[in-house]
Amino acid sequence: MKSHKIHPIVMGTKQFDKSMMTHQYGAGTPYTIPIYSWYIEGPDQIVLVDTGEMNPIQSEDRQKAINGRIYTFEEGLSRWGLTPDDVDIVIHTHLHNDHCENDYKCSRAKFYVHELELHQIHNPHPLDFRYLEDYILDVEEKGQMITVDDGTQICPGIRVLHTPAHTPGGLSVEIETAQGKAVITGFCIIDENLNPPKEIRAMEMEVIPPGTHVNAYDAYDILMDVKANADVLIPLHEPRFAAIDTIG
Repeated sequence: MKSHKIHPIVMGTKQFDKSMMTHQYGAGTPYTIPIYSWYIEGPDQIVLVDTGEMNPIQSEDRQKAINGRIYTFEEGLSRWGLTPDDVDIVIHTHLHNDHCENDYKCSRAKFYVHELELHQIHNPHPLDFRYLEDYILDVEEKGQMITVDDGTQICPGIRVLHTPAHTPGGLSVEIETAQGKAVITGFCIIDENLNPPKEIRAMEMEVIPPGTHVNAYDAYDILMDVKANADVLIPLHEPRFAAIDTIG
């Protein structure tokens, strides 16, 4: 089996109430999350998971809040000797704007996304303002977009899982690493969602659903399943990865 390394690159941030991450917990607590593009280093192709924000705020206070540097797309890739034109594959966890704003820069990449996400971005519910189809029209019109479903192998050692906790077409990405099976969650969470504090566990809850979800009950079950089947868990917006160069 092919072994990969995972490089988290911060390509944006958001500041909001913590309960946006942790359903019914942490309300009233200001919180800053990193927005990542994940470079999956392997033996064959240049693979990214998500592409981040086009014009990230690179302020000192936001970098201090996440304990890491914030990059533009080009700056982040250049850390690993890459340019957008080098990217072979982009896997989208989902198509909210902060996960796909730099898609158009990857001129030769194939983009893998669940078909339900394409439906959502073109027909968003009024409650879900994060879908902005302008960010994917270029790659879609050029035929670079490929729809996938649960269990699809993208390349040796990398496959996707349909995990509709945060959005209907959410994909988690399972990656073979030297540390075992790593999973980048396709739903917007932090470490606390998967490892709740004692006051949450005292209520017999083993995980906390994402603050933004399709169905809270289903989201809980999806988090439990992902947690049980991964050797290395990578919550999509966990701040501690901003200070880490490599996982796996």
